[in-house]
Amino acid sequence: MTVKSASDIRLMEASCRLAAKTLEHAAKFVRVGVSTNEIDQIVHDFILSHEATPSPLNYHGFPKSICTSINDVICHGVPDERTLQSGDIVNIDVTTFKNGFHGDISATFFVGEVSEEAMDLTEVAKQAMFKGIEVIRPYATTGDIGFAISRFVTKRGYWVVQEIGGHGIGKNFHEDPFVPSHGKRGRGDRLLPFVTITVEPMVNQTGAPIREEPIADSTIKCFYTSDGSLSAQFEHTVLVTDNSYEILTLI
Repeated sequence: MTVKSASDIRLMEASCRLAAKTLEHAAKFVRVGVSTNEIDQIVHDFILSHEATPSPLNYHGFPKSICTSINDVICHGVPDERTLQSGDIVNIDVTTFKNGFHGDISATFFVGEVSEEAMDLTEVAKQAMFKGIEVIRPYATTGDIGFAISRFVTKRGYWVVQEIGGHGIGKNFHEDPFVPSHGKRGRGDRLLPFVTITVEPMVNQTGAPIREEPIADSTIKCFYTSDGSLSAQFEHTVLVTDNSYEILTLI
């Protein structure tokens, strides 16, 4: 777990602001008939134009600049020539590397007209992220975050992914601690002041096991729901302050 200095935090803030602006820019192109490859290229160019680089590109062999996870893809979806269709939901996960620090954010978007079930799942995933963020404070635990998320999601009739979660972030894309979307209060790692983490619950329609598939020439795996049901995710990068928290990826 890496505690950031005041100067580190200022630099991280800049990277996180860029990540948020990049996601906002990408959202303009989420529409029927656009391929995820096109969105990937748009994001790639946008990040480079702001004197930064896309963190996912070539990270452990990942071949693209963003992750695009459509419908039953839980996370790490690889952009390709598939075009978005009305009724799809798609998570776009953006991480920027600027001034020596990473900023990480994702959101799930609607393509055309989507079902009420898809809308409800997506809203629950978004609220679950904020439920987890709201309990962050110095010396709270990662289990506190996971408990808040899973309690909310379970009450709404959905399932959180336990195998994958948030993480510390800073000069490295992924740092300690692991930030789960389930857990028990008071368990897990204690959050120190001026640590930065991501909170990123992945919420599935059903409790079916997850399925993983290899990504060519990469050690990163792509994860799916095994029964084809929908999955939604939201993510922010958050700073633990001296008495509370600050979301760094808000515009």
